[in-house]
Amino acid sequence: MNSPVPEKFAGTSASRSTQVLGAVAILGLALVTFLGLVATGEDQDQKNYYRIMYVHVPSAWLAYTCFGICAFASAMYLYKKTQWWDLVAGASAEIGVLFTGLALATGMLWGKVTWGAYWRWDARLTFTALMFVMFLGYVTIRRMPAPFEVRAKRAAITGLIGVVNVPIVHFSVNWWRTLHQQATVLRPDTDVKIDGLMLFTLLLSFAVFHVLYVWLMIHRFRLGYLEDQVESHGLERAIAERHAEARGPVPVGAGQGSGQ
Repeated sequence: MNSPVPEKFAGTSASRSTQVLGAVAILGLALVTFLGLVATGEDQDQKNYYRIMYVHVPSAWLAYTCFGICAFASAMYLYKKTQWWDLVAGASAEIGVLFTGLALATGMLWGKVTWGAYWRWDARLTFTALMFVMFLGYVTIRRMPAPFEVRAKRAAITGLIGVVNVPIVHFSVNWWRTLHQQATVLRPDTDVKIDGLMLFTLLLSFAVFHVLYVWLMIHRFRLGYLEDQVESHGLERAIAERHAEARGPVPVGAGQGSGQ
């Protein structure tokens, strides 16, 4: 196994830089919470439940980012065959599952108020749920017992297949008639306008969530490396014990002089 991960991360997943990054993420989340729940006013049409978008929208976009990076790292693993790219792909996919689940949960809450039900077989919701299940399968494949090269190759292929669903999720509201509303922030042709402070809070939440992603990514990458080291050392120990068993018990007095 080619392991370019620095040995300085072999005993911990924290460092001075990640502590600072974590503090920035926490402060940013606190600021977004204050702006989203206190500073911004009610929406004319959606009243207070529009505030879900401060979590829902960046979570959905971050899910795209996570799975896109997973696919890129998977392709690089198939090309380079290095542990570094395998760890990047695995860490990004696990975080992507987290944010996809968050996007689904907040979307269901918004749907209950807007559509009168937590779930509709809407194109966006259905393909997002499929994406969630596909990458849960990816994570499961990474946990299946197998030699590193076999497991990493299976996971990489699965990651490349799974990312095909990402553009389908994103463009589903344009390709099919869907209950999910279309994009408003990035569409200059829409008549829907967002209040200045609301827009600032939404953009800030995007930035903060990406800082949180980087922080989680670093820690999950380092933890993945530690897990691989434990697994590798455990395998080496098992092989050594098996070899010792094959040699059989050492005869009493073997290797000692007769003394006569």
